[in-house]
Parts: sequence; C-alpha cells; structure tokens
Amino acid sequence: MKNVIFSVNGGIGKSIAATAVCKAIKKKYPSDKLIVLSGYPEVFSNSKDVDMAFGFGQEAYFYSKYIENQDVLIMANEPYNVTEHILCKEHLIETWCKMYDVPYDGEQPEVVINERERTFFRQKYQSDKPIMLIQTNGGAAGQELKYSWARDTPRHIVDKVIRAFAGEYNVIHARREDQVGFEGTFSVTDSFKGMAVLCEMSEKRFFMDSFLQHTAAALNKKSTVCWVANSPKVFGYELHDNILAAPFTVKPDLKASVFNKFNIIGLLEEFPYNNEEEIFNADEIIESIKKQEKAGQ
Repeated sequence: MKNVIFSVNGGIGKSIAATAVCKAIKKKYPSDKLIVLSGYPEVFSNSKDVDMAFGFGQEAYFYSKYIENQDVLIMANEPYNVTEHILCKEHLIETWCKMYDVPYDGEQPEVVINERERTFFRQKYQSDKPIMLIQTNGGAAGQELKYSWARDTPRHIVDKVIRAFAGEYNVIHARREDQVGFEGTFSVTDSFKGMAVLCEMSEKRFFMDSFLQHTAAALNKKSTVCWVANSPKVFGYELHDNILAAPFTVKPDLKASVFNKFNIIGLLEEFPYNNEEEIFNADEIIESIKKQEKAGQ
C-alpha cells in the first residue's frame, strides 16, 4: 500500500471541487491510502474516498510519518497553471485529473454530512418560513475592494431579489462581518458543515461564483448562480441554472492581465461596462429562482 498525497491550495470552493478529484484518484488507486492536505480539511471529513485530511499548519512530522522511506505518490501541482485551464477549454476537475493521469468519468463534488452534524445544525437553523439562502459577495477577509464587479452580484440586483422573496421566505445571507449586508435578510457566518446543512435545508438558493455554489452541487441542490468574469464551463455545474453576464459594452484596460483576462478582485480599470445596471437582468434571475424545486427534490 502506498500513500497518495493530494495537496489542494486555494479557497474553500476549490477544496469542495477537489472532492470530485478524490473520487477519481480513489478509483485508480483503490487499495492505497489517500491523504489530503488543504486549507479546509473539514470539507473532506466523513468521505469514503479520503483516508486522512490535514490542514496546512497541522501537519507536524508529516514527512517523517507519511513520506520518508515509504512508497509514496505526490500530487501537489497547480491546475490553474495548466494550458487547458487558462484557455477555459474544460472544467477544473477534468483538468486536475488529467494533470495526474487519473481517468475522469464525470465525477462530481461530494460533501458528506453525518447525522450528528445534521441534527445539531438543523436545530440551530429552525425557521418559521421556508429558507432562501443567498451568497452575494466573495473573496478574502480584509480586501480593499468590498465589491468585485468580476465576481460579486451588483447591489441593485440583490435588493430586487430580496424584495421578490422576503415575504414568503426567510432570506439568509451567507456573509462575513466585513462584507456587504442587505436589509430584509438574516446574516449568517458558520463553520463549513453548518453552512452545508443550511444549504441542504434551503428551498431557494441564489449564489455568485463562490463556495456555496460548489456546496450546493455537492449536495445535489439546484441553484441559481450568476457569473461575470469566470465561466461555469470551468468552475460551474450543469445542475445549476447558470446566469451569464451580458456582453461587455466597454473595452477594458487589460495591461495587468497575464494568465487570466480579468483579475477576480475586480480591478477598476478592467471594468467592461458603462455601469453596473448593464451586467444582469434582475427579472431573469428572479424567474430562475422561482423555478427551483422544493427542498429535498
């Protein structure tokens, strides 16, 4: 038995996508031990495909325990640097598998919630109305630009969506304290498993391109997802109703572009519209959300 060590750099959404890669790795190496290193080891908990998961900074004596004098296979390359990913030719998961010569057979992300986790968080989020879960802004804590045109949902769109559903639903907004808030919502920040259970409980879901759209796909919960600079072909899932931004109306200044056309933090000089009102049609988004199935279906 060898140790297959899979290292996943990046944010929590990337770790969720990596659970699909774990499935494919385990299919190729079923008798070997799959050890995952990531910034979010909780994403891989309870997985039948992952034998051990460590967080960066938690791997004391890792080399001595799992690498030195052992049969080992290291998978620690960066899929974002692969040509097919940079040219947006295929999904990140497929690129990741090909990079390690692992057959890809359409594996999808999977998040496993055990019954204790489900019971605890369901009690915590009991609601007198059906739940609508939204995530409108992403990025790292402390970023200078609180709104990224390249990733986040314009405020006027979010306001219209909230007004359309706030009467019938408790609209829960997944956000950190340093992120934009909205009237008519309940703000929630929780552990990953807490947010996963909340996603599982929700009857409506409206997300931008961030970790909850990956979580919803992993839980098979159809959602409405808005895309601006990134592509659902690369980071999204066919399960969702993926709403693409309108065609650009202004030629952006791309002097800072290297391997990506746009910087995901939303550089001001790269803004390719006259104004935010041109990016999305609120009515299209609202109709998409209305068509979502009830929770559990």
